[in-house]
Amino acid sequence: MTPQDLVIRMLPAFGGWLALAALALPGGSPLRGAAVAVFLAAGPGAALVRICGPALSSRPAEGPVERRNAAFERHSDLLERLMLAVFLSVSATILVATVLIAAQALSGERVLLALTLLTTLAAFCPRLRASPMPRTGKGSTP
Repeated sequence: MTPQDLVIRMLPAFGGWLALAALALPGGSPLRGAAVAVFLAAGPGAALVRICGPALSSRPAEGPVERRNAAFERHSDLLERLMLAVFLSVSATILVATVLIAAQALSGERVLLALTLLTTLAAFCPRLRASPMPRTGKGSTP
């Protein structure tokens, strides 16, 4: 693993620790709000999408038959990963907040800390392997 790969792998976790450090800023600081909002919107999901990357790219996107655009597959996969990261982040935030509500321990700092720890753990996890494409017989549809 090269140093660049390690930095890219740990970037969402670094964002979480940066958001936790931003809590030391004054309450109305725009920098504090921006750091926390960006991490909550994309950090945990980006770490989880990195784990599933090979499995997601094993089946490329298919464009319309009448228009063959070479960049469609690349842009479609990038958009898919971006939206999946945002939706997974929001889902993880809701899930952690729900658990903390049930434990009667909800606070913004605890939600942020739990998500940062989850993101750091996900950054250390290895990637999933892609499963091979299912084989179909001639003339049958997949």
